[in-house]
Amino acid sequence: MKVATLNDGSPDGILHVVSRDLTHCVAATGIAATLQVAIEQWEAVAPALQQLSNSLNAGTVPGAMALDARQLAAPLPRAWQWLDASAFHSHGDLLEQVFGIEPPPEKRSVPLMYQGAGDDLLGARADVPLPSEEDGMDFEAEVAIVTDRVAMGTSASAAARHIRLLTIANDTSLRVLAGKELKTGFGFLQSKAATSFGPVAVTPDELGDAWRDGRVHLPLHVHWNGEQFGRPHCGAMGFSFGELIAHAARTRNLAAGTIIGTGTISNENFREVGSACIAERRAIELIDEGQPKTGYLTFGDRVRIEMFDGDGRSIFGAIDQTYVKADIR
Repeated sequence: MKVATLNDGSPDGILHVVSRDLTHCVAATGIAATLQVAIEQWEAVAPALQQLSNSLNAGTVPGAMALDARQLAAPLPRAWQWLDASAFHSHGDLLEQVFGIEPPPEKRSVPLMYQGAGDDLLGARADVPLPSEEDGMDFEAEVAIVTDRVAMGTSASAAARHIRLLTIANDTSLRVLAGKELKTGFGFLQSKAATSFGPVAVTPDELGDAWRDGRVHLPLHVHWNGEQFGRPHCGAMGFSFGELIAHAARTRNLAAGTIIGTGTISNENFREVGSACIAERRAIELIDEGQPKTGYLTFGDRVRIEMFDGDGRSIFGAIDQTYVKADIR
């Protein structure tokens, strides 16, 4: 099943079920008005949503309309909690070098994770407004999950049962500000701008054999101004989504609608597959050539992030957005 949120100007939009080929959608308001409501009542509403999805894919549902990704908000336009990890060891290793970060002693056994802002999540086709190019604007291509309620102390093995949806994300980072904030010991705040999410979220079964071991075993394709920047494989996660959920829930309950991201997708053979963020490429250049050569984003730059199944079909639709100067008054 695939779902999306139509932006109608309200804070949470209108829940729609989307066809498997991403061409049509139908409002699910008779079942659940918003995705947040659906996640909170998932066991009760999922069968009806699945039935609606089956009818939509069969072409028998009344009220279906053409899907226009430009009209979609983030699947959850605002969330009780947005948590982002650093689940790919090669990414962490590279950034430790470029930023001169002392690695934590348990980096291979305990996930790194920060709590981002869940109150202002961007749709896949929305512009990304930011105040200054001098802040070091960077994209970060990721995979993210949406959970139902997770009780404190849930084990990693049990956590997989709480994964209701998956999507892709662009976790915009401001690298110059990040370097300053990390030195304070308090972590990210200003350096993490609004995060963008794929136009469509899907249930794990939509991934077929690509969903196993709490990981998505497919590459994520990243383009910058029309040029391929990277196609790292998401199956190389050092921590599974179950482990990420368990880490987040170790000392607190997670509300239904919690979003957890993988952090930047990264592979050890980065010279072959490229990268999913600029900072990683700069780290590679530093290692190979003694200094970084690739600059960060400038206003007007366009970033596209998309994942395809084994037959070349887009799974979540594409994040395709432009970075623009914010209108600050």
